[in-house]
Amino acid sequence: MISSRNIKSMDFYRKIPRDLTEASVSGAGLSIVAALAMMFLFGMELSNYLSVSTSTSIVVDKSSDGEFLRIDFNISFPSLSCEFASVDVSDVLGTNRLNITKTVRKFSIDRNMKITGPEFHSGPVAHAIKHGDEADEEYAEGSVPLTSHNFERVSHQYPILVVNFFAPWCYWSNRLSLTIGCRYDPEIDGRILSGKVDCTEQPELCRRNHIQGYPSVRIFRKGSDIREDHGHHEHESYYGDRDTESLVKMMEQLIAPIPVDSEKHVSSTDNSTDKIKRPAPSSGGCRIEGFVRVKKVPGSLIISARSGAHSFDASEMNMSHVISHLSFGRKIIPRVMSDAKRLIPYLGGSHDRLNGRAFINHRDIGANVTIEHYLQIVKTEVLTRGSHKLLEEYEYTAHSSLVQSPDIPVTKFHFELSPMQVLITENSKSFSHFITNVCAIIGGVFTVAGILDSILHNTFRLMKKVELGKNI
Repeated sequence: MISSRNIKSMDFYRKIPRDLTEASVSGAGLSIVAALAMMFLFGMELSNYLSVSTSTSIVVDKSSDGEFLRIDFNISFPSLSCEFASVDVSDVLGTNRLNITKTVRKFSIDRNMKITGPEFHSGPVAHAIKHGDEADEEYAEGSVPLTSHNFERVSHQYPILVVNFFAPWCYWSNRLSLTIGCRYDPEIDGRILSGKVDCTEQPELCRRNHIQGYPSVRIFRKGSDIREDHGHHEHESYYGDRDTESLVKMMEQLIAPIPVDSEKHVSSTDNSTDKIKRPAPSSGGCRIEGFVRVKKVPGSLIISARSGAHSFDASEMNMSHVISHLSFGRKIIPRVMSDAKRLIPYLGGSHDRLNGRAFINHRDIGANVTIEHYLQIVKTEVLTRGSHKLLEEYEYTAHSSLVQSPDIPVTKFHFELSPMQVLITENSKSFSHFITNVCAIIGGVFTVAGILDSILHNTFRLMKKVELGKNI
């Protein structure tokens, strides 16, 4: 049978009787310092245990074939009319989508980038526009030449004024027949007048009416649609067929509600013309916002002036723009981004690198300027403990340039995705490792303090013996 004496012999922590111990000032000081050191190191270890650490690695992008990438944008063009603004997408696989409208919204803006009205609906014509035969001499018959000097007077003189803004060099202008004088003599009828403006001779008048493509047919109404500010007419754009028969039919529908002997505008109109008439842009700029989905291959997002039945003067096109927002990938909820920044403070710094940037052509480098942006995109994934995906974002670098081109100026965003992706993983920490470190701190500080105390105690004893003249 094991006695208590045998058990006591196994005691690693044998006690020294209190009467045999001696307290000292140096020992008390070291004990206080050791206790403070233990508390400080314990706090540091606890803070390290509670903090989050991550590891970053570069791996091959694991996106599946056929997966699409979303591009969100909000871009303002102070000199591009919403009437002709087109958003196109193309890529190296042959995808070529023109004039995307389903996920894109347009708003007319003024020179200060402020929205001037409701959303602009372009309403594309579903069929090819018919034109009359080419005949330059038709401009000299039936239509009244309008200039900046007589435009206001004539526009207030007739209930309806149909104006053709044209350019003599334009192919489509030469095929537009707008001669109604032979059928509706303004001196006899007085309800409608057709006019024409040569934009090469009257550039300021065309600019004031926000004409950017030729020919542009505008319908001005006298009466209830006159603006209170400066007395300018609100007007509509005509997008229907341009042969003589279609134009005359449209004009007959316009004047049908107006009595022959009246010059007052009647607000009721034939609804059959609604599809070919829409409000003209109220200002010369356009804000384009929305999103498109593209394949994850090198491609381009292109914004330009586009029309299948208009010509554009490339020297007068200005594609200056201000980027309010441009990002790739799904929209990230602010709360999720906040949680991710807790892991990686620098995350998201290049998610919208071009936001707030302005690219303005002040004509100091000439006309026909295309503005190009070259974007290199890198996918980043953040994984929490247990390999759960916290977020997926796309950051990019951007290099921009202004290039002169003989073609119609455009704004291009060339994008290319990296075949590699950044993988950020949250490192897990073991509680047992934390306990081990705490024990190491306590034991280590206690041991070191004991060694220092022994050294100090023996040093003081030696000094006292020397003072008393004793030999050791």
